[in-house]
This record gives sequence, structure tokens and C-alpha cells, in this order.
Amino acid sequence: MREELKKIKEVRASFIGTFERIGTKSSFGYLKQTILLKDIKDSTGQIVADHLWFNLTKGFSALGLSQGDTVKFDARVKKYEKGYKGYREDVYKPIETDYKLSHPTRLAKL
Repeated sequence: MREELKKIKEVRASFIGTFERIGTKSSFGYLKQTILLKDIKDSTGQIVADHLWFNLTKGFSALGLSQGDTVKFDARVKKYEKGYKGYREDVYKPIETDYKLSHPTRLAKL
């Protein structure tokens, strides 16, 4: 769990992360592009998450990011559940609560 994010849940704040790569995820049968940011820091420079995935929005696309670029953005800390919620007996991934950054805005490449 991301303990530092848990301390500021539901708060909108500024963060800085390092762009690592673009990926994909399945969303209702369609592939959506995602973006991986590593070493997410808050405004004081403290690391709040080792990595986070975001949807590749128009805002992220417009930055023209390369691996290693630093991105500054504002986002709200949100709680979510992760784990397997299906009915297969052979899959064991218990449901846990974790924290993410939601609705990134004011995106800027530093």
C-alpha cells in the first residue's frame, strides 16, 4: 500500500514523476494506452509512490515525452480496490485497498 498517499487521501496536490514508458490495458474489449511514471514525489520532494499508471490522455500526449523526462502535474489522491474479483478457483489475488492519483491536470514537462 502507498502509505504516504494514504495520509493525504482526497486532497488535490502537486506532484512530480519521471516518465518511464507507454503501455496498454484492456478496457471493455478495447485496448487503451497508458503511461508509467516512476518515483512520484510530492511538493516537498518526498517519494509518495514508486510508480503509478495513468491513462494516456491528450494532456500527456501533448508533452511529447521521452524516457527519463520529468513531469509536473496536479492530481487528487483516491482510494481504490485491487485484486481478483472473479469466480475462478485457480486465481488467488486477495482484494486490497490501495491509493492512486486521479484526474491529472496542469501537466508540464520540466
